[in-house]
Amino acid sequence: MEIIMSNLTLFAVTLCFGLVAGLCFTWGNAVTPGIGQLDDLNYLQAFQKMNRSIENPLFFTVFIGSFFMGIAAIFMNKGISNTHFWMITIAVVIYFFGLVLVTILGNVPLNQILDKTDLLQSSVEELKALREKFENPWNRFHSIRVVSTTISFALLIITGISK
Repeated sequence: MEIIMSNLTLFAVTLCFGLVAGLCFTWGNAVTPGIGQLDDLNYLQAFQKMNRSIENPLFFTVFIGSFFMGIAAIFMNKGISNTHFWMITIAVVIYFFGLVLVTILGNVPLNQILDKTDLLQSSVEELKALREKFENPWNRFHSIRVVSTTISFALLIITGISK
């Protein structure tokens, strides 16, 4: 592989999308099903603590930075074949709509509701209602993220190996 900016940006965005796709897959395939077996208080506490833990500089750098790296890859790969250029562009568009927007408009508002709740001061009925309001919608939004990031990552891999 010749080391040129178009290849470097494609590599970097593929790596970043892969990291996020792996996180989404693992979260949806192991974490949420696992904690889903807990009672309401423990489920909500576990989710609240994981949400607070994941909000760190490294996560935000990869999560948000990957989209901007995707934009850079689009611009740096303008000179490649139309098919490959459009595969990169489609991957970034899917990532933006299926991960970035779904997260901002779907998952984050639910996370904020959960974060603002004093779980230990909530009644059993309030915990049950909060979980019902939170769990299924959050998981549906997250399923979109899993599919979107997997498709985006796959498109970039295909582009990279066939470029």
